[in-house]
Amino acid sequence: MAPHAIGVRVSSAFPRESRFSAQYCQRYIDQRFVLQLLESFDSEDPRERDVLKTILHRIYGKFLGLRAFIRKQINNIFLRFIYESERFNGVAELLEILGSIINGFALPLKAEHKQFLMKVLLPLHTAKALVLFHAQLAYCVVQFMEKDPTLTEPVIRGLLKFWPKTCSQKEVMFLGEIEEILDVIEPTQFKMVQEPLFKQISKCVANPHFQVAERALYFWNNEYILSLIEENSDKILPIMFGSLYRISKEHWNQTIVALVYNVLKTLMEMNGPLFDELTTSYKTDRQREKKREQERDELWKRLDALKLNHCGPNNNHGLQSAHNLNNNNSNSSDHGNITNHSNDNNNVEDTQSSSISDPEHQQGREESQPCAK
Repeated sequence: MAPHAIGVRVSSAFPRESRFSAQYCQRYIDQRFVLQLLESFDSEDPRERDVLKTILHRIYGKFLGLRAFIRKQINNIFLRFIYESERFNGVAELLEILGSIINGFALPLKAEHKQFLMKVLLPLHTAKALVLFHAQLAYCVVQFMEKDPTLTEPVIRGLLKFWPKTCSQKEVMFLGEIEEILDVIEPTQFKMVQEPLFKQISKCVANPHFQVAERALYFWNNEYILSLIEENSDKILPIMFGSLYRISKEHWNQTIVALVYNVLKTLMEMNGPLFDELTTSYKTDRQREKKREQERDELWKRLDALKLNHCGPNNNHGLQSAHNLNNNNSNSSDHGNITNHSNDNNNVEDTQSSSISDPEHQQGREESQPCAK
């Protein structure tokens, strides 16, 4: 019998009728049973995982004494997945169960629930296989936001901390999750995160990958987000204006350029005087930057010209100096040879003269020769 078929039969043992006796089943459904059930979520068969999800959900609802243990073991599975193996097939199903569990949390939220959000759910965004379970993960995060709006700031700052740098697909998913959070955010919480959030959105708008830029520009199609931007245009407009204006002139994708023009038009309608002031300031900065670039280019040209003029004569002078030095060395060596030769001649003459001027010494040598014989 296939595993998922066995699961179907087991799941039928947990009917929702009142005749089901949880007290009777406590002898069989204990922590060990739950632990083995959770380990079975690593199955590669999605049908089996779906049946296991139903069983675990019913156990969580019927057996109150096992709820804390189930949450703790799910926590451990996620931590192993994040920091050790990054391999577990049932992450999406477990997150789906958690979504309904979080929805039933009583207020105010316990410290362990907030810690689970910050230490487990947010780091799950760093997984390489995020695409397989991001929808369920985003739903859990949004559920926490709806339960406790004060968690908005740490959650958004946590997402910005884990923001992908090189994966455009994950960046698009992050932008989608940010939009879901902004749909339920309160205006007071929005003011606390607007600057770091829109600095990141500005980078996404300027991203050369058109899907990332397009997803970021779609924020201006959301009426609630648009109302938040309008209320805080004096803070958001200076952050976004530079990237939007530059992209309208330089981006390679015409669809993105058209979307940027629409966003600029919307921002101009929101706050016309500030928009005109930013336009003038941006053009002045660009002219100043171009002037600095021209001065820098001219300086490099002058340096190259000086280098060429300086290297030519120096090289000729260096060759002449080397030639003169060689001549001097040869002359000095010739002079030294002549001097040595004259010294040798003088030594010979001195020897001869000494021999001639010392007849007694020569006679003594002649007398000593027969003795040697």
